[in-house]
Amino acid sequence: MTTDRNSKRPQTRLGRPPKDLAGDVKSRILDAAQRVFLKRGYQSASVDEIAETAPASKPTIYAHFDGKEALFEAVIARVITGLTNFEGYEPRGRTATDKLTSVGTELVERFLEDTVGVTRVTIAEADRFPALSRHVHEAGRDRAASAVSHILNNAANPLQRGPKGPFSTKRSLATAQIFMDLILLPMLMRALMGEDAKHLRKEVPGFVRERVNFFLAACETDWGQ
Repeated sequence: MTTDRNSKRPQTRLGRPPKDLAGDVKSRILDAAQRVFLKRGYQSASVDEIAETAPASKPTIYAHFDGKEALFEAVIARVITGLTNFEGYEPRGRTATDKLTSVGTELVERFLEDTVGVTRVTIAEADRFPALSRHVHEAGRDRAASAVSHILNNAANPLQRGPKGPFSTKRSLATAQIFMDLILLPMLMRALMGEDAKHLRKEVPGFVRERVNFFLAACETDWGQ
């Protein structure tokens, strides 16, 4: 008795999986959306181009996001999350000055690398989406300050002098915001105005250390009040 060997198991199709099933679809869509928004701006970007760039079908995109505005908001949220994730980060150096310089340098380099383009697009759409623009600013500032506050407290631990100082529980978040405003904002503004990122990065170490020295001197004065 003979048996058809092909009847023993079902035939399977080999090759690439459908494009909507390959890899992390949502991440691919967000990657594509970010590239398209940076290239076209919000108004000129289209879901069709995002779908082609991903690649993913439009029904798949709409299964994850309500539309272009939701995609834009998700891209911004993901960028902020990436910038404010300091899990496992340890500042380098032995002194408080060295450690705070390490923290400041990390902050500036992250923002110069990842946010300049997204920030420009958000500013361009501020009139159209004022709530989103305000949310980006507040969420980015608040989440970064929360993450940086913990690092600053550890880096400046030898300098802490009592329950009312700049690194006390009640004031540490405000201190972190001041630290970021002092160190990050000038470099970010210069980048937004079109200065070459490569040139700016050369200035970062000296610029940050100078600002850290000023910051620590201000903290010392405050402690004496």
